[in-house]
Amino acid sequence: MTGNGENQLPALDFHPIDRLLFGPGRIQEAGEVALALGFRRTLVVTDSGIVRAGHVDVAVRSLERAGIDTFVFDGVEENPTTVHVARALEAAREHRIDSIVGLGGGSSMDCAKGVNFVFTNGGEMRDYWGVGKATKPMLPSIGIPTTAGTGSETQSFALISDPATRVKMACGDKKAAFRAVILDPGVTASMPFEVLAATGMDALSHAVESFVTTRRNPISRAFSREAWKLLSGFFGDVLDGRGGDEARAGMLLGASLAGMAIENSMLGATHALANPLTARHGVVHGAAIGLMLPHVVRYNGGVSDADYRELAVLAPPAPAAPGEGSPYAEIVARTLEHLRERARLPVRLRDCGVVEDRIPELAREAASQWTAQFNPRQVGATDLEELYRCAL
Repeated sequence: MTGNGENQLPALDFHPIDRLLFGPGRIQEAGEVALALGFRRTLVVTDSGIVRAGHVDVAVRSLERAGIDTFVFDGVEENPTTVHVARALEAAREHRIDSIVGLGGGSSMDCAKGVNFVFTNGGEMRDYWGVGKATKPMLPSIGIPTTAGTGSETQSFALISDPATRVKMACGDKKAAFRAVILDPGVTASMPFEVLAATGMDALSHAVESFVTTRRNPISRAFSREAWKLLSGFFGDVLDGRGGDEARAGMLLGASLAGMAIENSMLGATHALANPLTARHGVVHGAAIGLMLPHVVRYNGGVSDADYRELAVLAPPAPAAPGEGSPYAEIVARTLEHLRERARLPVRLRDCGVVEDRIPELAREAASQWTAQFNPRQVGATDLEELYRCAL
């Protein structure tokens, strides 16, 4: 099927994950899933908080019941760097592993993928900055998210920071994707409110940005649309402690669907703006996203308002009917601001210690971020500087 102009269908190269398990208690099936993938000696990459919450014990018991020798590295920290990957790599080599389990938030899963790159292909993490740099096969791996946020479990990218330059390197390769993903909403019940708020806003941004990027396609939009419906519908309930298991399940599934959307469409200016705020000012990623996303949506609305229509119609509460009230981009932006308020995330950059004098430098760095090139409305350093000023 062909067409011309805006009706032309894009070329696709869709790589779905092999297996996704979703439902209460599914973490207890980790051993069965791992055995089916040929695991014999596996490294669980996680953080100390997940150990304290008891989720590692549950997974390890399941793996060991399946006869799999299991070793735990729990030294991952927020925004993992090449240092964390190197430490986990030492454990992988010491135990001569043949497989990996990433258990935790996006940091744990990114670190697990980072280990897989270097363990199997040699070199160091910066050698894989970009797309498709791994030339050798990689180990089979399983992703078990404990937060409803990053969607790292359904992406083939590892986001690893270089501590020397403070640059967050996106290292992507289809071979790095988890062979199986286990979504157990029960494990997200232990999330502190601050983590829930930040990761939930991040997940929302993935649904919104991936829906309108220049690389969007019918498959990515299907994932984005359903993710937005779930995330915008359940986020407020989870924040308020209402909705129970259903709301947590909806958030977890929505975050993973948003990750699938990113895998097929990439992200936009919001993430380009957020990364320097985290690297230079220590703003938590989800909070940085919440600061910038409504402004980017309004900016994009100048050329892409119609693209936001489906999201506006699905947004809670019911928006004004088409032709009444605000444009579609404005409806989406106000919905995000309302959810940001309920999440108690910062509203102004100045509240995070960002002063006006730093904006030009931040804008220059944002302009160099990879995701900026996929924004539906072209952005350069001057545009990004103005967006920062809108949030000041």
